[in-house]
Amino acid sequence: MQGGQDRVKKLRWKSRRGMKELDVLLEAFFARHARALENGDWPEMETFLEQEDDVLFDWVSGRNLPTDPALLRLINTISNVA
Repeated sequence: MQGGQDRVKKLRWKSRRGMKELDVLLEAFFARHARALENGDWPEMETFLEQEDDVLFDWVSGRNLPTDPALLRLINTISNVA
């Protein structure tokens, strides 16, 4: 399980953003989905976190959404956890 815990630690570190709004949403997501992330769920989280803050904020605000269905599902989940 160490590999899963390492993944969560890396994702948490990458999720530290420059916008308080994103930090709040992402921390709530991690609090609720840490176990799933440890198990390898939400593989699109890495792609999500590669984006710039303004893109992420648009996405969680429902603007300029990506077309990838997996990313859309993740964004919907993140937007609705807080």
